[in-house]
Amino acid sequence: MVKNRKIEPPEVANGWPIIGHLHHFMGKKNKLIHEIFGDMADKYGPTFTLRMGLNKVLVVSSAEVAKECLTKNDLVFIGRPPRIASSLLGYSYAMFPFSPYGTYYNQMRKVVTHELLSTSRVESLKHVWNSEINKAIQELHHKVVSVGGSGPVLIEFKHWFADLTFRTTITLICGKQYFGTDGATPASMTSNGVFIDSLMEEWLEEHKRKRRLLNEADKKESRIEQDFMDVMISKLDDPNLLSHYDADTINKATCLTLILGGSDTTMVSLVWTLTLLMNHPHVLKKAQDELDFHVGRERQVEESDMKNLVYLHAVMKEAMRLNPAGTLSAPRMSTKDCTVSGYHVPAGTHLFMNTWKIQRDPNTWVEPTEFRPERFLTTHKDFDLKGQNFELLPFGSGRRSCLGANFALQVMRQTLARLLHGFDLKTPSDEPVDMTGSAGLINTKATPLEVLVTPRLFSM
Repeated sequence: MVKNRKIEPPEVANGWPIIGHLHHFMGKKNKLIHEIFGDMADKYGPTFTLRMGLNKVLVVSSAEVAKECLTKNDLVFIGRPPRIASSLLGYSYAMFPFSPYGTYYNQMRKVVTHELLSTSRVESLKHVWNSEINKAIQELHHKVVSVGGSGPVLIEFKHWFADLTFRTTITLICGKQYFGTDGATPASMTSNGVFIDSLMEEWLEEHKRKRRLLNEADKKESRIEQDFMDVMISKLDDPNLLSHYDADTINKATCLTLILGGSDTTMVSLVWTLTLLMNHPHVLKKAQDELDFHVGRERQVEESDMKNLVYLHAVMKEAMRLNPAGTLSAPRMSTKDCTVSGYHVPAGTHLFMNTWKIQRDPNTWVEPTEFRPERFLTTHKDFDLKGQNFELLPFGSGRRSCLGANFALQVMRQTLARLLHGFDLKTPSDEPVDMTGSAGLINTKATPLEVLVTPRLFSM
């Protein structure tokens, strides 16, 4: 009998009735949940469990175990835990990343992968985000010159990046021009479910009216210029798309998914990258030297320059390693009993991968807490960001991975290249920029990012 006994992962000590281990997270103002999970991993190992209320949670903190969960057990951990917020703000789970695994999820993932975020469509819409980035850079240059002349001007970049990424995403998805003046972001918009639904409904009806005014010739002629909402209207006419949701709900839910996934996380990654550069001016100088060498100061950075900016790409990788937008993976749930790292994991177990801990593992990374972009030009030069290397998972991996990784990386790289090429940037004091994160699903910088900005080029 002992021989056949199923051994479960070690469980965190001192669980209480009903609340489980939630009290371990109370009163720790200086520690975020991924850091507390990291401390638990140091004590209990890379695979341990705890109870969050009545739910059993498996926390994975090593690349080896993450790989096992996302390859061998990927279909087992394909489920999503039910959440009230996902139901209310996610159109009763019509937002497919939160929907249960099944026909609807597979169909919508296929539509998004092949129709909205395919290589050809991203390429065809590249001029859209390049135009938005160009406008933002020109506006910044005008502001700096008009206020400070040739001297520095203080700019708060959390708001600047939020405005840029939101504006770009809204234009791509809904064809709308957004002019942010009140600090609105997708996160603040979705805090009011009624407001965001009415806004999406208004945009959808506007798209439908425009389509009715177009004849077939016009439609064929403008198919490349369609925004994502237009594409969704066309695809949802397909009678083979099986769903208990109506077409309008699917369209609104999918567009909202892309707005949230395409702007907030990109903004957060840009903020952390610039924060790290401010705290490591020698890295900033090296990135700007690379831009001067390949681009010079007589013209703007162009898309064709991107392939030559290998150090800038290494900077992005290292920033997303140290400060991923999602320090914990989005929660998954086991759909049946399975084995992880030799331990028995029962069906219904919630899974978190501690991305932050995995990406700071000293067994993989030399001096793991140091900002060293050079590692991605030498020892880890073959590591990518799209889920093939389980030591580096800013976009996740497997069947629930982020579909917009390619789009996000292109927007990030172009934005950083234009910003670092066009401006000299430094901190307003000799003190290091605060690196404190905030609690939440997204690892947002807790404090503003204020930077002194001086024009580097004569004109933009």
